[in-house]
Amino acid sequence: MAIESREHASVVTHALAQHTLTELRSVETGQTEFRKGLVKLGRICGYELADTHLGTESVPVETPLTETRGDRITGLDDVVVVNVLRAATPFVEGLLKAFPRARQGVISASRDEDAGQDDGEFPIDVQYVKLPEIRPDDTVVVADPMLATGSTMVAVLEELTHGTPTPENLFVLSAVSAPSGLERVGEAFPEAKLLTVGIDDHLDEHGFIVPGLGDAGDRAFGTN
Repeated sequence: MAIESREHASVVTHALAQHTLTELRSVETGQTEFRKGLVKLGRICGYELADTHLGTESVPVETPLTETRGDRITGLDDVVVVNVLRAATPFVEGLLKAFPRARQGVISASRDEDAGQDDGEFPIDVQYVKLPEIRPDDTVVVADPMLATGSTMVAVLEELTHGTPTPENLFVLSAVSAPSGLERVGEAFPEAKLLTVGIDDHLDEHGFIVPGLGDAGDRAFGTN
Protein backbone atom coordinates (compact mmCIF):
# COMPACT_ATOMS: atom_id res chain seq x y z
CA MET A 1 0.00 0.00 0.00
CA ALA A 2 1.33 3.43 -0.99
CA ILE A 3 -0.28 5.28 1.93
CA GLU A 4 1.35 4.84 5.33
CA SER A 5 0.10 5.98 8.72
CA ARG A 6 2.47 8.28 10.62
CA GLU A 7 2.24 10.11 13.94
CA HIS A 8 0.20 13.11 12.80
CA ALA A 9 -1.10 12.07 9.37
CA SER A 10 -1.06 9.46 6.64
CA VAL A 11 1.65 9.90 4.00
CA VAL A 12 1.42 9.09 0.29
CA THR A 13 4.61 7.08 -0.19
CA HIS A 14 4.05 6.17 -3.86
CA ALA A 15 7.38 6.48 -5.64
CA LEU A 16 6.00 8.84 -8.31
CA ALA A 17 4.46 11.08 -5.64
CA GLN A 18 7.77 11.33 -3.79
CA HIS A 19 9.67 11.89 -7.05
CA THR A 20 7.28 14.68 -8.05
CA LEU A 21 7.53 16.30 -4.62
CA THR A 22 11.32 16.33 -4.93
CA GLU A 23 11.03 18.16 -8.24
CA LEU A 24 8.58 20.66 -6.72
CA ARG A 25 10.97 21.41 -3.86
CA SER A 26 13.85 22.33 -6.17
CA VAL A 27 14.55 26.03 -6.58
CA GLU A 28 15.56 25.18 -10.16
CA THR A 29 11.99 24.18 -11.08
CA GLY A 30 10.40 27.02 -13.07
CA GLN A 31 6.82 28.23 -13.06
CA THR A 32 5.47 26.01 -15.85
CA GLU A 33 7.06 22.82 -14.53
CA PHE A 34 6.03 23.67 -10.98
CA ARG A 35 2.40 24.09 -12.00
CA LYS A 36 2.50 20.86 -14.02
CA GLY A 37 4.10 19.12 -11.06
CA LEU A 38 1.22 20.13 -8.78
CA VAL A 39 -1.24 18.78 -11.35
CA LYS A 40 0.67 15.51 -11.52
CA LEU A 41 0.86 15.24 -7.74
CA GLY A 42 -2.87 15.85 -7.39
CA ARG A 43 -3.61 13.10 -9.92
CA ILE A 44 -1.38 10.60 -8.12
CA CYS A 45 -2.95 11.43 -4.76
CA GLY A 46 -6.40 11.05 -6.29
CA TYR A 47 -5.54 7.60 -7.60
CA GLU A 48 -4.23 6.58 -4.18
CA LEU A 49 -7.38 7.84 -2.48
CA ALA A 50 -9.53 5.88 -4.91
CA ASP A 51 -7.45 2.76 -4.38
CA THR A 52 -7.51 2.86 -0.59
CA HIS A 53 -10.81 4.49 0.35
CA LEU A 54 -13.35 3.79 -2.38
CA GLY A 55 -14.93 0.39 -2.81
CA THR A 56 -15.27 -1.78 -5.91
CA GLU A 57 -17.96 -4.05 -7.28
CA SER A 58 -17.88 -6.89 -9.79
CA VAL A 59 -19.93 -6.12 -12.90
CA PRO A 60 -20.60 -7.94 -16.19
CA VAL A 61 -18.89 -6.53 -19.28
CA GLU A 62 -19.22 -7.46 -22.93
CA THR A 63 -15.89 -7.59 -24.78
CA PRO A 64 -15.66 -7.86 -28.59
CA LEU A 65 -15.28 -11.64 -28.11
CA THR A 66 -17.38 -12.69 -25.14
CA GLU A 67 -18.95 -11.70 -21.85
CA THR A 68 -16.79 -11.56 -18.74
CA ARG A 69 -16.70 -9.75 -15.42
CA GLY A 70 -14.61 -6.85 -14.20
CA ASP A 71 -14.22 -4.53 -11.24
CA ARG A 72 -15.73 -1.07 -11.15
CA ILE A 73 -15.10 1.61 -8.50
CA THR A 74 -18.13 2.59 -6.47
CA GLY A 75 -18.72 6.05 -5.05
CA LEU A 76 -17.25 8.08 -7.91
CA ASP A 77 -20.49 10.08 -8.09
CA ASP A 78 -20.27 10.86 -4.38
CA VAL A 79 -16.97 12.76 -4.34
CA VAL A 80 -16.66 16.46 -3.49
CA VAL A 81 -13.37 18.29 -4.07
CA VAL A 82 -12.89 21.63 -2.32
CA ASN A 83 -10.34 24.04 -3.78
CA VAL A 84 -8.66 26.34 -1.25
CA LEU A 85 -7.77 29.29 -3.47
CA ARG A 86 -5.46 30.00 -5.03
CA ALA A 87 -2.52 27.66 -4.64
CA ALA A 88 -4.70 24.55 -4.75
CA THR A 89 -6.02 25.24 -8.27
CA PRO A 90 -3.45 23.11 -10.19
CA PHE A 91 -3.45 20.55 -7.36
CA VAL A 92 -7.24 20.22 -7.75
CA GLU A 93 -6.88 20.00 -11.52
CA GLY A 94 -4.93 16.80 -10.98
CA LEU A 95 -7.47 15.46 -8.47
CA LEU A 96 -10.23 15.96 -11.03
CA LYS A 97 -8.38 13.73 -13.48
CA ALA A 98 -8.86 10.95 -10.93
CA PHE A 99 -12.40 12.03 -10.01
CA PRO A 100 -13.82 13.60 -13.19
CA ARG A 101 -17.43 13.47 -11.93
CA ALA A 102 -16.66 15.11 -8.59
CA ARG A 103 -18.75 18.03 -7.43
CA GLN A 104 -16.57 21.04 -6.76
CA GLY A 105 -16.44 23.69 -4.08
CA VAL A 106 -14.30 26.80 -3.71
CA ILE A 107 -13.19 28.60 -0.55
CA SER A 108 -10.94 31.64 -0.73
CA ALA A 109 -9.12 31.99 2.58
CA SER A 110 -5.75 33.46 3.41
CA ARG A 111 -3.81 34.42 6.48
CA ASP A 112 -3.20 38.06 7.36
CA GLU A 113 0.57 38.02 7.69
CA ASP A 114 0.68 41.77 8.45
CA ALA A 115 -1.24 41.12 11.67
CA GLY A 116 1.46 38.74 12.89
CA GLN A 117 1.16 35.49 14.78
CA ASP A 118 -0.61 34.88 18.05
CA ASP A 119 0.77 31.74 19.70
CA GLY A 120 1.81 30.44 16.29
CA GLU A 121 -1.52 31.21 14.64
CA PHE A 122 -2.45 33.82 12.03
CA PRO A 123 -5.83 35.56 11.74
CA ILE A 124 -7.62 34.21 8.67
CA ASP A 125 -9.65 36.23 6.18
CA VAL A 126 -12.30 34.16 4.37
CA GLN A 127 -13.31 36.14 1.28
CA TYR A 128 -15.50 33.75 -0.72
CA VAL A 129 -17.32 30.45 -0.15
CA LYS A 130 -19.20 28.47 -2.79
CA LEU A 131 -19.94 24.85 -1.97
CA PRO A 132 -22.18 22.17 -3.49
CA GLU A 133 -24.59 20.19 -1.38
CA ILE A 134 -22.55 17.87 0.84
CA ARG A 135 -24.24 14.67 1.97
CA PRO A 136 -23.21 12.58 4.98
CA ASP A 137 -22.10 9.66 2.79
CA ASP A 138 -19.96 11.78 0.44
CA THR A 139 -16.19 11.54 0.21
CA VAL A 140 -14.98 15.12 0.64
CA VAL A 141 -11.40 16.11 -0.21
CA VAL A 142 -10.23 19.56 0.91
CA ALA A 143 -7.06 20.33 -1.02
CA ASP A 144 -4.35 22.85 -0.19
CA PRO A 145 -0.71 22.19 -1.18
CA MET A 146 0.72 23.75 2.00
CA LEU A 147 -0.46 22.99 5.53
CA ALA A 148 1.72 25.21 7.71
CA THR A 149 0.28 26.59 10.96
CA GLY A 150 -3.10 24.99 10.23
CA SER A 151 -4.89 28.33 10.72
CA THR A 152 -6.20 28.50 7.15
CA MET A 153 -7.32 24.88 7.08
CA VAL A 154 -9.18 25.14 10.38
CA ALA A 155 -11.03 28.22 9.05
CA VAL A 156 -11.85 26.36 5.82
CA LEU A 157 -13.17 23.31 7.68
CA GLU A 158 -15.28 25.55 9.92
CA GLU A 159 -16.89 27.01 6.80
CA LEU A 160 -17.32 23.57 5.27
CA THR A 161 -19.06 22.06 8.29
CA HIS A 162 -21.07 25.11 9.37
CA GLY A 163 -24.72 24.13 9.69
CA THR A 164 -24.28 20.76 8.01
CA PRO A 165 -23.39 17.27 9.28
CA THR A 166 -19.71 16.42 8.93
CA PRO A 167 -19.32 13.85 6.13
CA GLU A 168 -18.14 10.40 7.19
CA ASN A 169 -15.19 10.54 4.80
CA LEU A 170 -13.54 13.95 5.15
CA PHE A 171 -9.97 14.24 3.87
CA VAL A 172 -7.51 17.11 4.23
CA LEU A 173 -4.96 16.71 1.43
CA SER A 174 -1.66 18.59 1.21
CA ALA A 175 1.63 18.29 -0.62
CA VAL A 176 3.77 19.28 2.36
CA SER A 177 2.81 19.80 5.99
CA ALA A 178 4.33 20.95 9.24
CA PRO A 179 3.86 18.73 12.31
CA SER A 180 2.42 21.58 14.38
CA GLY A 181 -0.16 22.39 11.69
CA LEU A 182 -1.21 18.77 11.37
CA GLU A 183 -1.55 18.53 15.13
CA ARG A 184 -3.70 21.66 15.30
CA VAL A 185 -6.06 20.54 12.51
CA GLY A 186 -6.26 17.07 14.02
CA GLU A 187 -7.24 18.49 17.41
CA ALA A 188 -9.82 20.88 15.94
CA PHE A 189 -11.31 18.30 13.57
CA PRO A 190 -10.51 14.79 14.82
CA GLU A 191 -13.01 13.36 12.35
CA ALA A 192 -10.90 14.56 9.41
CA LYS A 193 -8.40 12.18 7.83
CA LEU A 194 -5.12 14.05 7.26
CA LEU A 195 -3.24 13.00 4.13
CA THR A 196 0.02 14.51 2.88
CA VAL A 197 2.97 13.67 0.64
CA GLY A 198 5.60 15.07 3.00
CA ILE A 199 5.78 15.91 6.71
CA ASP A 200 8.52 18.51 7.01
CA ASP A 201 10.72 19.54 9.94
CA HIS A 202 9.28 22.75 11.34
CA LEU A 203 7.96 26.26 10.75
CA ASP A 204 10.30 29.25 10.66
CA GLU A 205 9.69 32.52 12.52
CA HIS A 206 7.42 33.71 9.68
CA GLY A 207 5.25 30.59 9.74
CA PHE A 208 6.70 29.06 6.56
CA ILE A 209 7.32 25.33 6.22
CA VAL A 210 10.98 24.23 6.34
CA PRO A 211 12.39 22.75 4.14
CA GLY A 212 9.10 23.23 2.28
CA LEU A 213 8.86 24.23 -1.36
CA GLY A 214 8.44 27.99 -1.12
CA ASP A 215 5.17 29.80 -1.73
CA ALA A 216 3.18 27.35 -3.87
CA GLY A 217 0.82 30.02 -5.18
CA ASP A 218 3.58 32.39 -6.23
CA ARG A 219 5.61 29.60 -7.85
CA ALA A 220 2.61 28.20 -9.73
CA PHE A 221 1.25 31.55 -10.95
CA GLY A 222 4.46 33.52 -11.44
CA THR A 223 3.80 36.19 -8.81
CA ASN A 224 5.94 37.54 -5.99
